[in-house]
Amino acid sequence: MTLLVTGSRGRVGSALIDVLHGHGLRVRAGSADPTGLTPPSGVATVRCDLGDPGTFPAALDGVDSVFLYADPRHADAFAAEARAAGVRHIVLLSSSSVLSPDAEANPIAASHLAVERALAAASADGSFDVTYLQPGAFATNALQWAPAIRAAGVVDLPYPQAVGDPIHEADVAAVAYTALTDDRLRGSSYVLTGPEALTFAEQLTIIGRAAGRRIGIGTVTPEEWKASVAPYVPAEFADALLDHWSACAAGPVPLTRTVEELTGRPARTFARWAADHAGAFRG
Repeated sequence: MTLLVTGSRGRVGSALIDVLHGHGLRVRAGSADPTGLTPPSGVATVRCDLGDPGTFPAALDGVDSVFLYADPRHADAFAAEARAAGVRHIVLLSSSSVLSPDAEANPIAASHLAVERALAAASADGSFDVTYLQPGAFATNALQWAPAIRAAGVVDLPYPQAVGDPIHEADVAAVAYTALTDDRLRGSSYVLTGPEALTFAEQLTIIGRAAGRRIGIGTVTPEEWKASVAPYVPAEFADALLDHWSACAAGPVPLTRTVEELTGRPARTFARWAADHAGAFRG
């Protein structure tokens, strides 16, 4: 069995490759630019640019299962090529945002929903199975605060009390490994969260403890935050994030025990994540 991991330069993808390879499975590391990839010895690399359908045939040749990032640009073409190549199972890294009532109007949710629908349509004839992983907040989102913490020890936030359910990327990879190797899980959807609900302020306190430094919080208006991220966050995505954080500041977020139920071990805490990445926040 050969498994293709797309986005293998990312944190979830690279962690999944390590797990799959560690269990003796044949893995192919796909990336839009495989140059410079450093997978474990024996793991082949291949160009698989989800924005370029011309790279799909070679990447999928001889592949049985795929771990797929949710890129909507050519999801239909990827699904069609996967079916033509004889792929039997795709595990999609989607998002719990697709479950929101306004998913189609939310640009972040809509992009994931488009890929889910493309795969569902292509697999409707039973040619392959699709398993949907729908995590909430990635703990790695906290790395966006690292430059400000290293430079000034202060993070400006529009909603410091917004509550999230941060999940360690290693737990997402562990669930993906289980989904790829346990046929009983095929064809289902799984909502993934970390083990605790934490505000942004609480997350920063935990990071400060792990990094051994004090971190301050500057409260800014939504408009000020949007202007500060304008060079790298499109306006519609910034608005969607602000709306989400505003809603999350109004009440708790639901948690699941899916990580533990599927992997047999509790989900890693945010404190564990912070300890694993403490060096990123030190000056």
